[in-house]
Amino acid sequence: MAARSSIGDALFLRSFESGDVSPSDFNHRGHLRLAYTYLCEYDVDSAYAKMKISIQSFLNRNNIDADNYHETMTKAWVQAVRHFIEMAGDTESFEEFIVFDKRLLDTEIMLSHYSRERLFLSHARSCYLPPDLQAIPSY
Repeated sequence: MAARSSIGDALFLRSFESGDVSPSDFNHRGHLRLAYTYLCEYDVDSAYAKMKISIQSFLNRNNIDADNYHETMTKAWVQAVRHFIEMAGDTESFEEFIVFDKRLLDTEIMLSHYSRERLFLSHARSCYLPPDLQAIPSY
């Protein structure tokens, strides 16, 4: 597996971390791009830690309630992006990666791994809960 980030991906990451991305511009696709870009440089655990810090800082900078952060979703999506990176093989950018398999763009895909009840427990927001339906492959 050789996933690489493009100059555009690096600029997106820098813009996000420096606070230049507005809440209206940080959607599901932005979350995926952030995860992909971190995973190009770090292992899953480190990418997840970076992602968590970045998202929490983003919420704080934009005066968004910290309760909007979802620990289980953040870690699960980083794991899912890592799995799809493995399946995609060599990629030169997030744009090239996401074209490989657009299932990641489906915001409901986590419901094939988690029941709604488990994923939306208040406890799942503050503490990672593993899937209760189907494991996400780990690397």
